[in-house]
Amino acid sequence: MLFTLSDADQVAIGLSVRLASTVTLILLLLLIPLAWWLAQTTWRGKALIVAVSGLPMLLPPTVLGFYLLELLGPRGLIGTWSQRLGLDPLPFSFSGLVLASVLYSLPFVLQPLLSAFEAVPVALLEAAATLGAGPCSRFFKVALPLSRSGILSAVLLVFTHTLGEFGVVLMLGGNIPGRTQVLSIQIYNHVENFEYPQAQQLALGLLLFSFLALVCIQFLQYRTLRRG
Repeated sequence: MLFTLSDADQVAIGLSVRLASTVTLILLLLLIPLAWWLAQTTWRGKALIVAVSGLPMLLPPTVLGFYLLELLGPRGLIGTWSQRLGLDPLPFSFSGLVLASVLYSLPFVLQPLLSAFEAVPVALLEAAATLGAGPCSRFFKVALPLSRSGILSAVLLVFTHTLGEFGVVLMLGGNIPGRTQVLSIQIYNHVENFEYPQAQQLALGLLLFSFLALVCIQFLQYRTLRRG
């Protein structure tokens, strides 16, 4: 049985969608150039960058959230300087959630993008170069179209992953209604208050969305393999 969503539930869903959309856009803008450079470079330090970027996949979310809280807090290195500059504190704010989610979701975007760019045939890039295409032209007219499935997979992964974040956002953002109370925290609030039907409704919606995202990702990967 489905229940009507409360105002708090609707606000939490809207905040989560806003957070996921912002994080997805930021990571795409930052990581598409980085992934392309990593796919093309022969620099020895490439492996170190890839390893460090994948660290959030292994760290417990609460550990990452704790260190971010220490770093961005009033006594932290970044927090101290932001206070001196008169900037608003990042902990327990939406901007803080964005920063934490960007760091935590980074490998879920970089890995698919890197794999997609590395799969671009070198022969096609060389052929485009012989026809007079410059580096930018080869990237936008050859690499990006061929990597479209990988980019869409990265978008689905990071958006869905951000919607379900709990540990990082709770540590750095707390549980402030309308500001940092996202969907996962609202589910926790319902469970804590023994409001299981309401929690079930939100959890089921998140489960279905995640399942559909995975189906889409599998379809994109299957289509890429068939083209390969």
